Amino acid sequence: MPEVMIVDDETDVRDAIRRVLERAGYAVRSADNGAQALDALESRGADLVITDIIMPVMDGVEAIQAIRARHPRTRIVAISGGGNFGVAEYQPEAITTTAYLAAAGQAGADALLTKPFDSAEILGAVRRALGRDSERGL
Repeated sequence: MPEVMIVDDETDVRDAIRRVLERAGYAVRSADNGAQALDALESRGADLVITDIIMPVMDGVEAIQAIRARHPRTRIVAISGGGNFGVAEYQPEAITTTAYLAAAGQAGADALLTKPFDSAEILGAVRRALGRDSERGL
């Protein structure tokens, strides 16, 4: 059974993803931020990490870079809803969700997903990311 680590500073997001993945048969652990996730990965790795991008302590892009350096076989799905959401919150100089996810892709994420997403989208991203092992010859 593949093991997945969910990294997000929002408890509700972690819990929702956990429920979806556990129902699909995955073993799931979680962390509040990138630094906590790296510590957990050092003691016991994971097949896949789902990480938010905007978090305190260590953001998702930094976490992705560190995971790639220390655990190159671990697959990564980056998720973000940061940036501009609606007209009331629009600020032209703000970094958009697309830019956050592009940075995550450049850092080495295997899949990118914009919040909010539904159960089918997160499961599809996880399955595609885990399937890349055979594509990369790992």
